[in-house]
Amino acid sequence: MAHQQKNRVFPSVPIDRTLLLVVCSLALWGWIMVYSASVFVADADTNGANPNYYGVRHLLYLGTATLAGFLSFHVPSRWWQKSAPMLFFFGLILMVVVLFPHVGYSVNGARRWIHIKFLSFQPSEIMKLLAIFYAADYTVRRAAMMYSFKAGFLPMVIVMVVVGTLLLKEPDFGAFVVIVATAMAILFLGGINPRIFVVLLVVLAISFTCIIFFSQYRRQRLFNFIDPWADELGKGYQLVHALIAFGRGGLFGTGLGGSVEKLFYLPEAYSDFLVAVIAEELGFTGVLVLVSLIAFLTYRALDIGWQAIALGQPFSGLMSQGIGVWLGFQSVVSLGVNMGLLPTKGLTLPMMSYGGSAILSNGIALGILFRIDWENRCVMRGIVL
Repeated sequence: MAHQQKNRVFPSVPIDRTLLLVVCSLALWGWIMVYSASVFVADADTNGANPNYYGVRHLLYLGTATLAGFLSFHVPSRWWQKSAPMLFFFGLILMVVVLFPHVGYSVNGARRWIHIKFLSFQPSEIMKLLAIFYAADYTVRRAAMMYSFKAGFLPMVIVMVVVGTLLLKEPDFGAFVVIVATAMAILFLGGINPRIFVVLLVVLAISFTCIIFFSQYRRQRLFNFIDPWADELGKGYQLVHALIAFGRGGLFGTGLGGSVEKLFYLPEAYSDFLVAVIAEELGFTGVLVLVSLIAFLTYRALDIGWQAIALGQPFSGLMSQGIGVWLGFQSVVSLGVNMGLLPTKGLTLPMMSYGGSAILSNGIALGILFRIDWENRCVMRGIVL
């Protein structure tokens, strides 16, 4: 029989070093590219006083995310499952609070940030992770009802409608798409009735079409994405310059620091359009390496999830897979937007783009992912946690 050991002392079971190397590579690479893409903007914003402003802040964000990931690694998965409904409800409260004047504040016409003294954060970024907790816990609790529309599916739809309504009030359509896609993927992986799932996809497609059709702002973004050159100095300006960056990059790029588009031509170069700067400075080769690292991370998260499910830990498995779907899907959307394959949307590249709330939630998610993998290794060694 396998040796069993009580968890009086933290078991010395190794973590996945390859996964750790990939995560650290993405984070370090992201910091280098954020610094490269922001140094001239920071110099202008601070009147030459601090050209390192965004680079230093991003480094602090990474340090905070690393600490948060380390702490979340030491939290047992069963605690997240027990706390999932409470954490999700807390996230809903934050998303209501951000809509209040003088509490939530607007940037570029979107009320997405809560500012408390020296601290500001984006509830929608936190909700991306909390929605994974809730969807995984919901799917496990109602596993026997997943073939029923009324008992297994309808309650989740109601919850997603509430979340979507709050997000569209901000508005944050990008976060809404990511949260819905992740939650639906967890339901699918958890064994929802295939016919109900197909109906769900049709309903979602119709809903997203209506949301876009009845919003002039979103319609304009869609049409500009189809032909950005029709208004290259107006609505299509950002995408046009992203495409120029890809064209200038060629196969091997202009060299680190050699981007021209980041010199006040491409807006949000260090956040939403960081991929365009990577393409310009490091070329097709750099983008290919980026896609490979993200693909490996997504694959490992899904694989860790399947392993946890096989070991009798369905919540941990679905949570791991949800994290993989979230990071992978948002990365695909970010890459697609930068390449002009998808309509322009304010979504950052996970673990790499500038943004404190996003980096923090990514750090916590990755800490949980490492914890699930570590727990799998403990179970396979016969260690009782």
